[in-house]
Amino acid sequence: MKGKLMSGIIVVTAMCSCTGNQAEADFGKVIPLPERMEMTGEGEFTLGRGVPVVFDGDDPDMARNAGFLKDYLKSDIGLEPVLRPDGRGDNAIVLEQDTLMAEEEYRITVGEDGIVIAGGSPKGVFYGIQTLRKSVPAQEGKSRGVIFPFGEVSAAPRFAYRGMHSDVVRHWFPVSYMKKYIDLMAFHGMNTLHWHLSDDQGWRIEIKRYPELTEKGSYRDGTMVGRDTSVFDGVPVSGYFTQDEIREVVKYAADRYITVIPEIDVPGHMMAALHCYPQLGCTGGPYEVSKIWGVMPDILCAGNEEAFDFLEGVFNEICSMFPSEYIHIGGDEAPRVRWEACPKCQARIRAEGLEDDAESSAEAKLQSYFMTRVEDFLRSKGRSVIGWDEILEGGVSQSATIMSWRGVDGGLEAARRGHDVIMTPCQYMYFDYYQTDDFENEPMAMTGYVPLEKVYGFEPMLPEMTPEERSHILGVQANLWAEYISTPEHAFYMALPRMAALSEVQWLQPEQKDWGSFEERLQTFVKFYDRDGYSYHPLAESAGLD
Repeated sequence: MKGKLMSGIIVVTAMCSCTGNQAEADFGKVIPLPERMEMTGEGEFTLGRGVPVVFDGDDPDMARNAGFLKDYLKSDIGLEPVLRPDGRGDNAIVLEQDTLMAEEEYRITVGEDGIVIAGGSPKGVFYGIQTLRKSVPAQEGKSRGVIFPFGEVSAAPRFAYRGMHSDVVRHWFPVSYMKKYIDLMAFHGMNTLHWHLSDDQGWRIEIKRYPELTEKGSYRDGTMVGRDTSVFDGVPVSGYFTQDEIREVVKYAADRYITVIPEIDVPGHMMAALHCYPQLGCTGGPYEVSKIWGVMPDILCAGNEEAFDFLEGVFNEICSMFPSEYIHIGGDEAPRVRWEACPKCQARIRAEGLEDDAESSAEAKLQSYFMTRVEDFLRSKGRSVIGWDEILEGGVSQSATIMSWRGVDGGLEAARRGHDVIMTPCQYMYFDYYQTDDFENEPMAMTGYVPLEKVYGFEPMLPEMTPEERSHILGVQANLWAEYISTPEHAFYMALPRMAALSEVQWLQPEQKDWGSFEERLQTFVKFYDRDGYSYHPLAESAGLD
């Protein structure tokens, strides 16, 4: 089997095929592409029915990995492997840890004795398993086996934080959808789910101390029609996750080495909460769960101690459901017009000695005070916070991680101030934007335009960054806001195939990325989406761009 050097990567040139109902594996078709591929051309191993899967039965994570591999081989190919937790087996697939490797690094070695999938930890082994299954062409029928060429394939992700975001507020999606979304993330080598659970248009998580949040706040009686904020469809939108369901999703993700980070956005985007507890706002209401999109003037009252008591009660229960190191506390799009006219907020400004200066208004500093109090509470619970880039205004705790969404400038400024940064600029990473410029023939979306090639070409390490500033870039995330997405099918249509492009941004070094190679691989890769029942944008079938 021949190979050639392309952009620093050894790419296998043989086409995937099926011979005598035996599939031929090709690691050169995988997305994200492995970092290193060295195929010897000296032989091949045939993976057949009853192949042993050998692993350390005393390690529950490796046992779970072996179970995943067994399920994948059965559902994807039709093979029936035999699990061998005693660590012995001939002509087998062996799962093992190699302490000399990085935690998420994997290595796949194919030889005459079988296949060894090694990783620096069970996480790395899991990513190796995903690469192995993606090397086998998607097919409608089942095969008698898979032919793997002798050689070695290995990779380590470029970024430690590899995220996707899910908005279940503007439109609610059930547990079954979240599990399918998580499966898709695992398939693409992602490790962080940012779960947006509250906003002006609904409250989607059970908080037992404040039952009205879901009894009243999870329901709205209609939604604006298209982009017209004066016309409503009269169709109710409701739904929320119980605490048991939240824990079910968190465990399902953790089993696949995905951390779930919840977002409760404060002090803005709180109309659903204010509808339930109007005393927490500056005016006292009445408020309603919003039927329109956009930025609302009513936010939590920063001068009201009851608002902080409320948030401590909410976040106390959030911490009990989510073991993640990080909690996302929002901080975006919080107009301060109510604070400017609120006696309680102005009294707080005076009490804290907050004053206007050349860089920030007193009200901007009041938001910093607000966010710092929330962060201090979460730090007392052993957690760290993430906030949108607006929290840089007025000053913010050095320990806060910044999610740069309004472009890359917020990320650059945050890194220069010494903050850790997650890059998710809307111009590249908002998957609720259109994928083609033919807006009239697409389902309604947010008015931005983020084609596949633009996603693939995003480089989060800016040229003007120093090495020290670059060290603060934790990773990259794409966001899927759901204002105009009301069904799971539409959600996947908007996410795919852009998630495939994102995965190579997250895994590959810049010099290893090649748009032409990605376009070619995508033609066969989308067959996995077909096989597994995911909708996707039809431009994926031709990579979609001139």
